[in-house]
Amino acid sequence: MTPAAKKFFQQILESPSPSGYEQPVQRVVRDYAAKFADEVRTDAHGNVIVSVNPGAPLRVMFAGHADQIGLIVTYIDEFGFIYSKPIGGWDPQQLIGQRMTIHTASGPVPAVISRKAIHLLDEEERKQVVKQKEMWLDIGASSQAEAQELVEIGDPVTLQLGYQEMRNGLANAPGMDNKTGLWVCIEAARRAAEKGGLNVAVHAVATVQEEIGLRGAQTSAYGVDPHVGIAVDVTHATDCPTVDKTQESDIKLSGGPVVQRGPNINPVVFKRVRAAGESAGIPMQWAALNRGASNDGNALQLSRAGVATGIVGLPLRYMHSAVEVISLEDLDNAAQLLAEFVLRLEADVDFTPE
Repeated sequence: MTPAAKKFFQQILESPSPSGYEQPVQRVVRDYAAKFADEVRTDAHGNVIVSVNPGAPLRVMFAGHADQIGLIVTYIDEFGFIYSKPIGGWDPQQLIGQRMTIHTASGPVPAVISRKAIHLLDEEERKQVVKQKEMWLDIGASSQAEAQELVEIGDPVTLQLGYQEMRNGLANAPGMDNKTGLWVCIEAARRAAEKGGLNVAVHAVATVQEEIGLRGAQTSAYGVDPHVGIAVDVTHATDCPTVDKTQESDIKLSGGPVVQRGPNINPVVFKRVRAAGESAGIPMQWAALNRGASNDGNALQLSRAGVATGIVGLPLRYMHSAVEVISLEDLDNAAQLLAEFVLRLEADVDFTPE
């Protein structure tokens, strides 16, 4: 990972992007990609399409979603406390006592989210799982009028963003789901462009609104009209307590990108990805997917008359939390895997299952 690529990774992690509010991170993507891409454009939905060798007849699409889970402001009470609804799939327990940021027209507003203290909960309340509607955001305002000077209904909210490195090449941050996949797609396109000799067009897409229904992948895939596509998203690492390897496969941080198999994956794409990784000496892990994926690979496969689709996963601990943990080595290897895959494609390759 070059210093510039690592800086780009940290910048996208520190840029807010709840579903439907991805503009800040997409500006970072456009600025970075402009240095190497033949074409960078943004569609009406907000997807950013980074194209290398776009005139080639065989089109390959990489999809990594730019959005993250968040909250949206719904109400400000008479005391200046702020209520919200989730954007994406939250475990409300993850929100108790967190530092948050409300992203307003005038800039970020720091907040905390919580509920009443355990000392004040009655016996029955202590037995219950807290609902998100029972928590509130506190910005330190003394009244509704003061809060409304800063915050509007519909403003997006994120966990306090930031990046922290750990031992053994690991790192944590909110939004690793899926700034990691976004980074891999853009970095793979950069490496393919730098290497040269592409026989195909590569369209690396920072898709929007994955967390609320794979929406950006659907619209961008229709626009790009790829012959083959690879979705890159996080997948559950199982090298931590209480996760069932018998159902989720044996997935380790720093074990390499996870190449998935199952009905959402074109068998020719799978074989080509595996062969590219093996030829380049890239470590890989394997996972079974028994249904349509819950990521952009699902929408990608079903676009138009169908797209030959692969799915590459990035091992991640503690998904949809403030402390999502990944391996920087896995990211680097995943980007190289996708670059090797497209660099080995012939212009007339046939992905029809045998």
